[in-house]
Amino acid sequence: MFTGRIHEVGVIEYAGPGGIGVRAAKCAGRLTPGGSLNVAGVRLTAERVEHDLVGMSISAETRRRTTFDQLPEPGRRVNLETPLAVGDPLDGHLVQGHVDGVGKVVRVDDDPGRGRRVWIRPPERFLARIAAKGSVAVDGVSLTVAEIVKDRFSVALIPSTLAGTTLAGLSAGERVNIESDVVGRLAAAGPATAGAHVARAVAALGWAGHLAGRAGVEKAVSQLAAGGAVMVWDPEREAEGDVILAGAHLRPAAFTFLLTEVYGYPCVPCAPEILDRLEIPALSGEGDRQGTAFYTPVDLAAATGTGVSAAERAATVRRLAHPEARPADFTSPGHVVPIAARPGLLRERAGHTEATVALCLAAGLPPVGVCCEVMRRDGVMAGAADLETSALRWGLPLVDIDALRAWL
Repeated sequence: MFTGRIHEVGVIEYAGPGGIGVRAAKCAGRLTPGGSLNVAGVRLTAERVEHDLVGMSISAETRRRTTFDQLPEPGRRVNLETPLAVGDPLDGHLVQGHVDGVGKVVRVDDDPGRGRRVWIRPPERFLARIAAKGSVAVDGVSLTVAEIVKDRFSVALIPSTLAGTTLAGLSAGERVNIESDVVGRLAAAGPATAGAHVARAVAALGWAGHLAGRAGVEKAVSQLAAGGAVMVWDPEREAEGDVILAGAHLRPAAFTFLLTEVYGYPCVPCAPEILDRLEIPALSGEGDRQGTAFYTPVDLAAATGTGVSAAERAATVRRLAHPEARPADFTSPGHVVPIAARPGLLRERAGHTEATVALCLAAGLPPVGVCCEVMRRDGVMAGAADLETSALRWGLPLVDIDALRAWL
């Protein structure tokens, strides 16, 4: 999480298919490998920190959604900010570093003695996310929306902003990364509870939302071990995020949460030896295009209802995770869908199935869990910015699947 208050203007040292390097003595001194850095409004992970040089990869998804689809030339200046830490002053607005869209500068007006006004035409969907006098981030800089007219909005750049960022060099025709205000997103989630959501988000900044590196993985494992949920973002294979829970102590309320808040398709990742022991057969066919290994849906044989309620599905999952479960404990077909993880887990396949089982094992729990894709209320799969907003609203740590591969 960032504030949009630029710590330093860095200089691109190199840029290519393997990533970029930025010269930035101040920010490099605050970073270690695995930490996050907001570069021109885009959250990137520092992979190498050597003196004043920070090296970062740029994924294909990030390039597709930002101005980094055109790699910057060496020597270009970029706005930089290191993450907000607990206790830091919130002297801007909450910025995620997840770009909502790329805007085009259509006009720049000088205001002698007072600064400059810049007009930006964003993607049409973006205009619904901002309001006059609300906050917006442009290339990572926290600004106030001055005016919205038809297909564009304007921001006022005061002299200190012009002096301390790259925005002084903007001219008509240039492209910029833009991001709406995360607090506005939280409020949009439901006006009746918006205040509680915002208060919870700010109070939880140290551990909820996107967490990078080994520290983020350790927090996710601790959360799972304590019976909580975590969120795992896969930007490359599926471009989706899943909420994950351990199966051993799954409660009905947790399953209700998946059905009524997360909206995806709950499945039960299992180590393959569990499904073999319980004699649950694989479904025929090649599976989905991601290679997910679906098995025959089951219900708990001892259940007295149809098996579809949250309580009965949670009971079925708990029994699947129980070390003394037997084949006779289940009937099929049912309403709980097991899926098999690859034996090598994340070393073999970087999927949410393998991430679920790997997290359960790291938490010292049986290798059975539940994963469910996060889907927006309009039926569209949640993107990176939506996922972090949801993670803050729900109080969940959010980790990248590549971080799990590196540390589990």
